[in-house]
Amino acid sequence: MTPDEILQGLYDECLIGNAPRVLDLTQQGLDLGMGPETLLFDALIPSLEEVGARFERGDFFVPEMLIAGRAMSGALDLLRPLLAETGAQTVGTFLMGTVKGDVHDIGKNLVNIMLEGAGFHVIDLGVQVPPEKFIEAINEHHPDIVGMSAFLTTTMPMFKANINALEKAGMRDQVIVMVGGAPVTQEYADAVGADAYAPDASATVKKAKALIAERRASVLA
Repeated sequence: MTPDEILQGLYDECLIGNAPRVLDLTQQGLDLGMGPETLLFDALIPSLEEVGARFERGDFFVPEMLIAGRAMSGALDLLRPLLAETGAQTVGTFLMGTVKGDVHDIGKNLVNIMLEGAGFHVIDLGVQVPPEKFIEAINEHHPDIVGMSAFLTTTMPMFKANINALEKAGMRDQVIVMVGGAPVTQEYADAVGADAYAPDASATVKKAKALIAERRASVLA
């Protein structure tokens, strides 16, 4: 296969979530001497962006997003160490966790895959994350954005508890706080003092990119 055929194949197969084929084509591309950035930025990321666009139009639903995300994730496992070697620039660092008291992670994991696919460095703290663990991780990783997920209405108050803990630790202004999860709304996000809310994985990526660009522009201004 030619490099162009590999890029087209990666785009098409990632779109339909054919994980074994995506992995195979990624390896073929690397064997041909194609750079990991080329495979990522010229095929895989555009494919996942199209998945997000189809989701927004109502042509794709969560299952389609999940299988495309998983196909992308397999290729990323192969490309990640190579991208690290080349010093490829990330969009930003996104620290993610499901709040204390909540063990749901399907939505969070999908968001993580979409963020990674869009070029973010994602640090996943997992589920049941207490405020002190968020603070510890911010100190260690210095993320641009902290994402907090809640699936249960009973755990949504942890958003406020986490944000209060950030304020108490003098860290609130250092990070952008994004919240999300099935029962969460924009109104609730505003009430707890979050910087942003996103209803789904595709919207999270768009909003995260816009927020980082805004923050960097204000620093330079």
